[in-house]
Amino acid sequence: MIELVDDFEGDTYRAVYTVRFRKAIYVLHSFKKKSKHGVKTPKIDMEKIKGRLRQAELDYGERFERES
Repeated sequence: MIELVDDFEGDTYRAVYTVRFRKAIYVLHSFKKKSKHGVKTPKIDMEKIKGRLRQAELDYGERFERES
């Protein structure tokens, strides 16, 4: 997974996605960072990302791997 972090008008935004698929990129989660302390992604957001990654892997298999 790759995480992009960007600041805009004083707020910090994050987008987490995977690039490990050959034919698709899935955006798994994006959010505005609310905490002013620490740089780690909150645990609840990491759990969402992990679940969505599993869903993306299944979706990719159904959509693209059967084409091979």
